[in-house]
Amino acid sequence: MIIDFLSNHPDKITEVSEMIFKEFVVNTSSCMKFEDVVIHFSNTKENAFPITLVALVDEECLGTVSIFENDLKIRDMYKPWLASLYTKPEYRGKRVGQELVANTIDVVKKLGFNELYLRTEDASDYYRNRGWTYLETVSDDKYEKIDIFKINFLKFKLTTCENCT
Repeated sequence: MIIDFLSNHPDKITEVSEMIFKEFVVNTSSCMKFEDVVIHFSNTKENAFPITLVALVDEECLGTVSIFENDLKIRDMYKPWLASLYTKPEYRGKRVGQELVANTIDVVKKLGFNELYLRTEDASDYYRNRGWTYLETVSDDKYEKIDIFKINFLKFKLTTCENCT
């Protein structure tokens, strides 16, 4: 499996757009259209936000993740954000998501940040179990409960190294 920038694989833009549209747009009250999602992913970059990564095996896209400058308007002091982590159902539990997150952290570090944030409405335990720190629960006009997490790379690295044998 390789993790690479979506911008290096323009042939995967429609497929990634379909995954994200079905998972994160259709089931919400968003008025975003599929074409808007395609335009968004057509404009992702490698070294400026928004950034999108894809997990590929033999040119098959297994999953995706994005990095946004901000993913929650009511908390604009937190920057940057991991967003839209998605793994196709048949590849879940096979470390695809973990590899996407690890590569996201590497990209964010190279951009000069020491922290990364995320929001979740329903996957708090997943992130807690992977070393993310819970910050707070907020609500906005679309969701009653949004848990915000962060990972501090310096602290995370120390924690990880303490467990090395």
